[in-house]
Amino acid sequence: MQLIDQLLQASANLFKYLGETPKGEDRDEYIDTINNMLDKRGVIIKGIMDEGFRYDEQNHIHRTLLELDKGIKKRLADVMDAVKQDMANLQKTKKSEQQYYNPYSNVRVMDGMYYDKKN
Repeated sequence: MQLIDQLLQASANLFKYLGETPKGEDRDEYIDTINNMLDKRGVIIKGIMDEGFRYDEQNHIHRTLLELDKGIKKRLADVMDAVKQDMANLQKTKKSEQQYYNPYSNVRVMDGMYYDKKN
């Protein structure tokens, strides 16, 4: 199998996999799988570039690869946004939980301090 065909297959598999977004506990495994697929795809791309690949607008496979790449980038951005949103929600939850357990942590009290205006 030629490298370009391997790249097409790896890109199609990654694009399909990115369409399935898990929730909850499976997210770590999902991200690890994405990283592995991206690494495999990167090795294939490096091999193609070492051979002196040139993009050809008339070639159907090249156009398909370009469209897959655009779709992969968009779906990766969506996954990143979902992870960022979950992290922000987690931080917000932690902060509200801390505030629930210690509601006076942000209050500064100046009890016991007197200022003498006579100097």
